[in-house]
Amino acid sequence: MYLLTIATKLFHFLPEEISHRLALNGLKVLHSVGLLNLFLQKGSNAQHICNKPNDVRTYENKLGIAAGLDKDGEYIDCLSSLGIGFIEVGTVTPKPQYGNTKPRLFRNRKDKSLLNRLGFNNNGVESLVENLKERKSAIPIGVSIGKNFDTPNEQAYKDYLFCMEKVYEYSNYIAINISSPNTKELRDLSSKEFFKDLLFKIKEKQNLLSKFLDYVPIFIKVSPDENQKAIEEICNCIIDYKIDGIITSNTTIEHNDRNGYGGLSGLPLRDKATDNLIFIKKIVGDRIPIIASGGVMSASDYQDKIIAGADLVQIYTGFIFEGPKLIQDILKIKSS
Repeated sequence: MYLLTIATKLFHFLPEEISHRLALNGLKVLHSVGLLNLFLQKGSNAQHICNKPNDVRTYENKLGIAAGLDKDGEYIDCLSSLGIGFIEVGTVTPKPQYGNTKPRLFRNRKDKSLLNRLGFNNNGVESLVENLKERKSAIPIGVSIGKNFDTPNEQAYKDYLFCMEKVYEYSNYIAINISSPNTKELRDLSSKEFFKDLLFKIKEKQNLLSKFLDYVPIFIKVSPDENQKAIEEICNCIIDYKIDGIITSNTTIEHNDRNGYGGLSGLPLRDKATDNLIFIKKIVGDRIPIIASGGVMSASDYQDKIIAGADLVQIYTGFIFEGPKLIQDILKIKSS
Protein backbone atom coordinates (compact mmCIF):
# COMPACT_ATOMS: atom_id res chain seq x y z
CA MET A 1 0.00 0.00 0.00
CA TYR A 2 2.87 2.36 0.83
CA LEU A 3 4.32 1.96 -2.68
CA LEU A 4 0.93 2.61 -4.29
CA THR A 5 0.56 5.77 -2.20
CA ILE A 6 3.98 7.01 -3.29
CA ALA A 7 3.14 6.26 -6.92
CA THR A 8 -0.14 8.19 -6.58
CA LYS A 9 1.71 11.28 -5.34
CA LEU A 10 4.33 11.05 -8.09
CA PHE A 11 1.67 10.94 -10.79
CA HIS A 12 0.47 14.34 -9.57
CA PHE A 13 3.53 15.92 -11.17
CA LEU A 14 2.49 14.74 -14.65
CA PRO A 15 -0.11 16.36 -16.91
CA GLU A 16 -3.56 15.40 -15.67
CA GLU A 17 -4.90 13.24 -18.49
CA ILE A 18 -1.54 11.51 -18.94
CA SER A 19 -1.26 10.70 -15.24
CA HIS A 20 -4.86 9.44 -15.19
CA ARG A 21 -4.20 7.01 -18.03
CA LEU A 22 -0.80 5.90 -16.69
CA ALA A 23 -2.16 5.25 -13.19
CA LEU A 24 -5.06 3.14 -14.42
CA ASN A 25 -2.89 1.25 -16.91
CA GLY A 26 -0.41 0.59 -14.12
CA LEU A 27 -3.15 -0.92 -11.96
CA LYS A 28 -4.30 -2.99 -14.91
CA VAL A 29 -0.84 -4.38 -15.55
CA LEU A 30 -0.25 -5.23 -11.87
CA HIS A 31 -3.63 -6.96 -11.74
CA SER A 32 -3.11 -8.90 -14.97
CA VAL A 33 0.22 -10.36 -13.77
CA GLY A 34 -1.17 -11.16 -10.31
CA LEU A 35 0.92 -8.63 -8.39
CA LEU A 36 -1.66 -6.05 -7.37
CA ASN A 37 -2.65 -7.85 -4.16
CA LEU A 38 0.99 -7.78 -3.04
CA PHE A 39 0.80 -3.98 -2.95
CA LEU A 40 -2.48 -3.88 -1.05
CA GLN A 41 -3.02 -4.32 2.66
CA LYS A 42 -4.03 -7.74 3.87
CA GLY A 43 -7.78 -8.17 3.88
CA SER A 44 -8.38 -5.73 1.03
CA ASN A 45 -9.92 -8.29 -1.29
CA ALA A 46 -12.91 -7.22 -3.33
CA GLN A 47 -16.26 -7.29 -1.50
CA HIS A 48 -19.16 -7.59 -3.91
CA ILE A 49 -21.85 -9.20 -1.77
CA CYS A 50 -25.39 -8.17 -2.77
CA ASN A 51 -28.49 -10.27 -2.20
CA LYS A 52 -30.18 -8.90 -5.31
CA PRO A 53 -27.64 -7.50 -7.80
CA ASN A 54 -30.16 -5.02 -9.25
CA ASP A 55 -31.29 -3.69 -5.86
CA VAL A 56 -28.59 -1.26 -4.73
CA ARG A 57 -29.86 -1.23 -1.16
CA THR A 58 -28.76 -4.85 -0.76
CA TYR A 59 -25.11 -4.05 -1.48
CA GLU A 60 -23.16 -5.03 1.62
CA ASN A 61 -20.26 -2.83 0.55
CA LYS A 62 -21.70 0.63 -0.05
CA LEU A 63 -18.51 2.24 -1.39
CA GLY A 64 -18.19 2.64 -5.15
CA ILE A 65 -16.35 4.41 -7.93
CA ALA A 66 -18.18 7.29 -9.62
CA ALA A 67 -18.62 7.70 -13.36
CA GLY A 68 -15.76 9.42 -15.15
CA LEU A 69 -12.87 7.42 -13.76
CA ASP A 70 -13.38 4.50 -16.16
CA LYS A 71 -15.37 5.93 -19.03
CA ASP A 72 -15.19 2.92 -21.34
CA GLY A 73 -15.16 0.01 -18.89
CA GLU A 74 -11.50 -0.78 -19.57
CA TYR A 75 -10.43 -1.13 -15.93
CA ILE A 76 -13.31 -2.91 -14.21
CA ASP A 77 -11.36 -6.00 -13.14
CA CYS A 78 -8.38 -4.18 -11.65
CA LEU A 79 -10.54 -1.55 -9.90
CA SER A 80 -12.79 -4.26 -8.46
CA SER A 81 -9.79 -5.85 -6.74
CA LEU A 82 -9.24 -2.73 -4.61
CA GLY A 83 -12.10 -3.58 -2.24
CA ILE A 84 -14.90 -1.39 -3.57
CA GLY A 85 -18.48 -2.62 -3.77
CA PHE A 86 -19.57 -1.31 -7.17
CA ILE A 87 -18.35 0.69 -10.16
CA GLU A 88 -20.17 3.21 -12.32
CA VAL A 89 -18.65 3.41 -15.80
CA GLY A 90 -19.20 6.08 -18.46
CA THR A 91 -20.54 8.53 -19.28
CA VAL A 92 -20.97 6.97 -22.73
CA THR A 93 -22.79 8.29 -25.77
CA PRO A 94 -24.22 6.54 -28.84
CA LYS A 95 -21.34 7.62 -31.09
CA PRO A 96 -17.68 7.89 -30.08
CA GLN A 97 -16.60 11.46 -29.47
CA TYR A 98 -13.36 13.24 -28.68
CA GLY A 99 -14.84 15.68 -26.19
CA ASN A 100 -13.76 19.26 -25.74
CA THR A 101 -10.39 20.62 -26.78
CA LYS A 102 -7.34 20.17 -24.56
CA PRO A 103 -6.27 21.16 -22.01
CA ARG A 104 -9.52 20.16 -20.31
CA LEU A 105 -8.54 18.62 -16.97
CA PHE A 106 -6.80 20.55 -14.18
CA ARG A 107 -5.57 19.48 -10.77
CA ASN A 108 -5.32 21.82 -7.78
CA ARG A 109 -3.24 20.07 -5.12
CA LYS A 110 -3.64 22.89 -2.60
CA ASP A 111 -7.45 22.80 -2.68
CA LYS A 112 -7.63 19.05 -3.44
CA SER A 113 -9.91 19.68 -6.38
CA LEU A 114 -10.23 18.81 -10.05
CA LEU A 115 -11.63 21.07 -12.74
CA ASN A 116 -12.78 19.26 -15.84
CA ARG A 117 -14.36 20.28 -19.10
CA LEU A 118 -13.92 16.93 -20.79
CA GLY A 119 -17.26 16.87 -22.60
CA PHE A 120 -18.21 13.18 -22.57
CA ASN A 121 -15.05 11.96 -24.29
CA ASN A 122 -15.59 8.23 -24.85
CA ASN A 123 -15.29 5.43 -27.39
CA GLY A 124 -19.03 5.04 -27.83
CA VAL A 125 -21.55 2.71 -26.26
CA GLU A 126 -20.72 -0.22 -28.54
CA SER A 127 -17.13 -0.25 -27.28
CA LEU A 128 -18.32 -0.15 -23.67
CA VAL A 129 -20.65 -3.09 -24.23
CA GLU A 130 -17.78 -5.19 -25.59
CA ASN A 131 -15.76 -4.43 -22.46
CA LEU A 132 -18.72 -5.30 -20.23
CA LYS A 133 -19.06 -8.63 -22.01
CA GLU A 134 -15.38 -9.44 -21.49
CA ARG A 135 -15.02 -8.47 -17.83
CA LYS A 136 -14.26 -11.27 -15.38
CA SER A 137 -15.23 -9.56 -12.13
CA ALA A 138 -18.72 -10.06 -10.70
CA ILE A 139 -18.79 -6.57 -9.17
CA PRO A 140 -22.09 -4.69 -9.70
CA ILE A 141 -21.85 -2.21 -12.55
CA GLY A 142 -23.74 1.01 -13.09
CA VAL A 143 -23.60 2.58 -16.54
CA SER A 144 -23.85 6.34 -16.98
CA ILE A 145 -25.32 7.36 -20.33
CA GLY A 146 -25.54 10.71 -22.09
CA LYS A 147 -26.20 12.36 -25.42
CA ASN A 148 -23.74 13.24 -28.15
CA PHE A 149 -22.72 16.89 -28.23
CA ASP A 150 -24.31 17.46 -31.66
CA THR A 151 -27.69 15.95 -30.77
CA PRO A 152 -30.22 18.76 -30.18
CA ASN A 153 -32.13 18.60 -26.91
CA GLU A 154 -35.38 17.99 -28.81
CA GLN A 155 -33.87 14.70 -30.00
CA ALA A 156 -31.80 13.89 -26.90
CA TYR A 157 -34.21 11.22 -25.69
CA LYS A 158 -33.27 9.11 -28.71
CA ASP A 159 -29.63 9.02 -27.58
CA TYR A 160 -30.61 7.95 -24.07
CA LEU A 161 -32.98 5.26 -25.31
CA PHE A 162 -30.37 3.96 -27.76
CA CYS A 163 -27.76 3.67 -25.00
CA MET A 164 -30.29 2.13 -22.60
CA GLU A 165 -31.09 -0.62 -25.06
CA LYS A 166 -27.40 -1.38 -25.65
CA VAL A 167 -26.29 -1.54 -21.99
CA TYR A 168 -29.44 -2.79 -20.27
CA GLU A 169 -28.53 -6.47 -20.30
CA TYR A 170 -25.08 -5.79 -18.84
CA SER A 171 -25.93 -3.25 -16.12
CA ASN A 172 -27.00 -3.45 -12.49
CA TYR A 173 -28.30 0.10 -12.74
CA ILE A 174 -28.31 2.83 -15.39
CA ALA A 175 -27.56 6.47 -14.59
CA ILE A 176 -29.13 9.15 -16.76
CA ASN A 177 -26.59 11.97 -16.89
CA ILE A 178 -28.37 15.23 -17.63
CA SER A 179 -26.31 17.25 -15.16
CA SER A 180 -22.82 17.46 -16.64
CA PRO A 181 -21.87 21.11 -17.22
CA ASN A 182 -19.48 20.28 -20.05
CA THR A 183 -21.89 19.46 -22.88
CA LYS A 184 -23.60 22.57 -24.18
CA GLU A 185 -27.22 22.92 -22.98
CA LEU A 186 -27.25 19.41 -21.45
CA ARG A 187 -28.47 20.72 -18.11
CA ASP A 188 -31.52 22.17 -19.85
CA LEU A 189 -32.83 18.60 -20.01
CA SER A 190 -33.76 18.92 -16.33
CA SER A 191 -36.04 21.89 -17.10
CA LYS A 192 -39.81 21.69 -17.43
CA GLU A 193 -39.52 21.87 -21.20
CA PHE A 194 -37.79 18.49 -21.48
CA PHE A 195 -37.68 16.64 -18.15
CA LYS A 196 -41.12 15.06 -17.88
CA ASP A 197 -41.14 13.90 -21.47
CA LEU A 198 -37.65 12.42 -21.06
CA LEU A 199 -38.66 10.55 -17.90
CA PHE A 200 -41.80 9.23 -19.58
CA LYS A 201 -39.86 7.86 -22.55
CA ILE A 202 -37.13 6.37 -20.33
CA LYS A 203 -39.70 4.64 -18.10
CA GLU A 204 -41.55 3.35 -21.14
CA LYS A 205 -38.30 1.91 -22.52
CA GLN A 206 -37.42 0.37 -19.17
CA ASN A 207 -40.79 -1.36 -18.96
CA LEU A 208 -40.41 -2.71 -22.47
CA LEU A 209 -36.89 -4.05 -21.90
CA SER A 210 -37.92 -5.60 -18.60
CA LYS A 211 -40.39 -7.85 -20.38
CA PHE A 212 -37.48 -9.76 -21.89
CA LEU A 213 -34.61 -9.07 -19.46
CA ASP A 214 -34.15 -8.69 -15.70
CA TYR A 215 -35.40 -5.38 -14.32
CA VAL A 216 -32.61 -2.78 -14.22
CA PRO A 217 -33.18 0.31 -12.04
CA ILE A 218 -32.80 3.80 -13.48
CA PHE A 219 -31.11 6.64 -11.58
CA ILE A 220 -31.17 10.34 -12.42
CA LYS A 221 -27.95 12.25 -11.71
CA VAL A 222 -28.73 15.70 -10.30
CA SER A 223 -26.68 18.88 -10.59
CA PRO A 224 -25.52 20.51 -7.33
CA ASP A 225 -26.23 23.92 -8.84
CA GLU A 226 -30.02 23.60 -8.99
CA ASN A 227 -31.90 25.80 -6.52
CA GLN A 228 -34.06 24.11 -3.91
CA LYS A 229 -37.31 24.76 -5.79
CA ALA A 230 -35.90 23.10 -8.92
CA ILE A 231 -34.53 20.18 -6.90
CA GLU A 232 -37.92 19.64 -5.30
CA GLU A 233 -39.62 19.65 -8.70
CA ILE A 234 -37.04 17.21 -10.09
CA CYS A 235 -37.46 14.86 -7.13
CA ASN A 236 -41.24 14.94 -7.34
CA CYS A 237 -41.11 14.12 -11.05
CA ILE A 238 -38.76 11.23 -10.36
CA ILE A 239 -41.23 9.87 -7.81
CA ASP A 240 -44.26 10.48 -10.04
CA TYR A 241 -42.71 8.67 -13.02
CA LYS A 242 -41.54 5.79 -10.82
CA ILE A 243 -37.86 6.30 -11.58
CA ASP A 244 -35.84 4.10 -9.25
CA GLY A 245 -33.27 6.39 -7.66
CA ILE A 246 -31.19 9.58 -7.54
CA ILE A 247 -27.48 10.29 -7.73
CA THR A 248 -26.39 13.49 -6.05
CA SER A 249 -24.35 15.15 -7.21
CA ASN A 250 -22.42 16.05 -10.32
CA THR A 251 -19.68 18.69 -10.51
CA THR A 252 -20.36 22.37 -9.85
CA ILE A 253 -19.84 25.40 -12.09
CA GLU A 254 -20.23 27.79 -9.17
CA HIS A 255 -16.55 28.44 -8.51
CA ASN A 256 -13.70 30.86 -9.23
CA ASP A 257 -11.06 28.35 -10.24
CA ARG A 258 -8.10 29.96 -11.95
CA ASN A 259 -8.36 27.52 -14.86
CA GLY A 260 -11.67 28.94 -16.00
CA TYR A 261 -14.93 27.27 -16.86
CA GLY A 262 -15.80 23.63 -16.23
CA GLY A 263 -17.10 21.35 -13.50
CA LEU A 264 -15.31 21.46 -10.16
CA SER A 265 -15.07 18.37 -7.94
CA GLY A 266 -13.25 17.44 -4.77
CA LEU A 267 -12.97 19.13 -1.40
CA PRO A 268 -14.59 22.48 -2.39
CA LEU A 269 -17.72 20.57 -3.47
CA ARG A 270 -18.05 18.49 -0.31
CA ASP A 271 -20.32 20.64 1.86
CA LYS A 272 -22.52 21.77 -1.01
CA ALA A 273 -23.03 18.19 -2.16
CA THR A 274 -23.86 17.05 1.37
CA ASP A 275 -26.35 19.88 1.86
CA ASN A 276 -28.09 18.85 -1.36
CA LEU A 277 -28.12 15.25 -0.20
CA ILE A 278 -29.81 16.22 3.07
CA PHE A 279 -32.41 18.30 1.22
CA ILE A 280 -33.15 15.53 -1.29
CA LYS A 281 -33.44 12.96 1.49
CA LYS A 282 -36.08 15.11 3.18
CA ILE A 283 -38.12 15.12 -0.04
CA VAL A 284 -37.87 11.46 -1.10
CA GLY A 285 -37.45 9.82 2.31
CA ASP A 286 -37.05 6.08 2.01
CA ARG A 287 -39.16 5.76 -1.13
CA ILE A 288 -36.14 5.51 -3.44
CA PRO A 289 -32.41 4.98 -2.86
CA ILE A 290 -29.86 7.78 -3.09
CA ILE A 291 -26.28 7.40 -4.30
CA ALA A 292 -24.12 10.23 -2.96
CA SER A 293 -20.94 11.66 -4.44
CA GLY A 294 -19.09 14.93 -4.26
CA GLY A 295 -16.09 15.74 -2.09
CA VAL A 296 -15.54 12.36 -0.43
CA MET A 297 -11.87 12.83 0.39
CA SER A 298 -11.61 10.84 3.63
CA ALA A 299 -13.24 8.12 5.69
CA SER A 300 -15.05 10.74 7.77
CA ASP A 301 -16.48 12.29 4.58
CA TYR A 302 -17.84 8.86 3.66
CA GLN A 303 -19.46 8.55 7.09
CA ASP A 304 -21.01 12.00 6.75
CA LYS A 305 -22.71 11.00 3.49
CA ILE A 306 -24.15 7.86 5.08
CA ILE A 307 -25.38 9.82 8.10
CA ALA A 308 -26.93 12.42 5.76
CA GLY A 309 -29.06 9.74 4.13
CA ALA A 310 -27.03 8.11 1.35
CA ASP A 311 -27.65 4.44 0.61
CA LEU A 312 -24.41 4.18 -1.37
CA VAL A 313 -21.40 6.50 -1.66
CA GLN A 314 -19.11 7.10 -4.64
CA ILE A 315 -15.56 8.41 -4.79
CA TYR A 316 -13.67 9.93 -7.68
CA THR A 317 -11.51 12.99 -6.95
CA GLY A 318 -10.57 11.63 -3.53
CA PHE A 319 -9.31 8.49 -5.25
CA ILE A 320 -7.27 10.60 -7.69
CA PHE A 321 -5.55 12.39 -4.80
CA GLU A 322 -5.22 9.57 -2.27
CA GLY A 323 -5.17 6.46 -4.43
CA PRO A 324 -6.19 3.03 -3.05
CA LYS A 325 -5.38 4.22 0.48
CA LEU A 326 -8.70 6.11 0.58
CA ILE A 327 -10.58 2.90 -0.13
CA GLN A 328 -8.70 1.07 2.60
CA ASP A 329 -9.30 3.87 5.11
CA ILE A 330 -13.03 3.68 4.45
CA LEU A 331 -13.09 -0.10 4.63
CA LYS A 332 -11.37 0.07 8.02
CA ILE A 333 -14.12 2.19 9.57
CA LYS A 334 -16.76 -0.05 7.99
CA SER A 335 -15.25 -3.13 9.63
CA SER A 336 -14.46 -1.54 13.01
